[in-house]
Amino acid sequence: KSLTNRYLVLAALADGPSTIRRPLHSRDSALMVAALRDLGAVIDEIPGDGDFGPDLHVSPLRTGTGDGRARAVDCGLAGTVMRFVPPLAGLVEGTTTFDGDPHARRRPMGSIIAALRGLGIAVDDDGADSLPFAVQGNGTVRGGHLVIDASASSQFVSALLLVGARFADGLHLEHVGKPVPSLDHVRMTVETLRSVGVSVDDTVPNHWRVSPGPIRAFDVAVEPDLSNAGPFLAAAVVTGGTVRVRNWPRGTTQVGDAWRRILPLMGAEAELDGDVLTVTGGAAISGGVFADTSELAPTVAALCALADSPSTLTGIAHLRGHETDRLAALVAEINGLGGDAEETGDGLVIRPAPLHGGVFRTYDDHRMATAGAIIGLAVDGVEVENIGTTAKTLPEFPDLWAVVAGTAGSPDPTDAVARA
Repeated sequence: KSLTNRYLVLAALADGPSTIRRPLHSRDSALMVAALRDLGAVIDEIPGDGDFGPDLHVSPLRTGTGDGRARAVDCGLAGTVMRFVPPLAGLVEGTTTFDGDPHARRRPMGSIIAALRGLGIAVDDDGADSLPFAVQGNGTVRGGHLVIDASASSQFVSALLLVGARFADGLHLEHVGKPVPSLDHVRMTVETLRSVGVSVDDTVPNHWRVSPGPIRAFDVAVEPDLSNAGPFLAAAVVTGGTVRVRNWPRGTTQVGDAWRRILPLMGAEAELDGDVLTVTGGAAISGGVFADTSELAPTVAALCALADSPSTLTGIAHLRGHETDRLAALVAEINGLGGDAEETGDGLVIRPAPLHGGVFRTYDDHRMATAGAIIGLAVDGVEVENIGTTAKTLPEFPDLWAVVAGTAGSPDPTDAVARA
């Protein structure tokens, strides 16, 4: 998902048509496609060899021009849409209004709104520093040195870097404040920019310099979403079985590659042979200390709730501002099933406790839904509310999970495929 939406933004700003092969088709990516089309990009579905949908051919929008019409972008709950698209809207003439799902109005947006104003882009948010707001684009942005506080989300940094090359003077972005969370996602943005010919200097901590210039048109195959693969790998850990995921990249900027490090700490075996990652669960799940797990944290927490020793998750305070307050939600739902979890200033502490059945609420958060499904593999009577919310990043999750759950406990290894 993270790569698909970055490539979509870059294709909309490129110097010619681009092709995105095997993109992730999900609610988040559909919202991004709709937003970019509304700004003037032409995005066509073309035949491809992806398992779950067509490839995308993108003809870029024309910056510096526009018909002056009013546009309305639905952000849903997609952080990449609500943060990545507003700076781009400044490069197109006319007013673009941004809004989303009810909880989207509670997600941190102040740094992006302040950044837009710092770039000379007019924003009307009625002083709320949140959705809904309107961006008045005049077709050009000067750029230059911009100081922001990105301590609430790394997406604030990525949003500006993705469009910085199209600013007249490029962009020198400086972060001040507490550390930027999820820096792996910023590194993903930087490497993706470099892959399409954009010069980015990140040698000085908390400073990023993007040189002005063209964004080269591209033809790229998107890696499988390794964060989406996490619940399937966790199924092996929970059941003591084996799960294989094909097309695992050997070199990647995705935070999900950390599963190869995390799961062995929990007593499992993880082996990458060619492009197939095989995870086999051990006799028990071990707790431990897990730092900076970012979007993987709900899956890690679900495994920790089933572990035979205490666990501490640190460096994830920013999850309070995701689709829901994930720390509060995980504590409430784990404890609602008889668990022993509590919040800390920057994470969670989860202790062993016998779990029982019950409703695991999702708060319209796809990662909460998959966390409940993981616990349900080991605990009878767990009912996950609104499993359909997984469509945010993996619409096929219920069907794929049925394959895994249907073979859990079988003497034959489970051969699960996370392909989206």
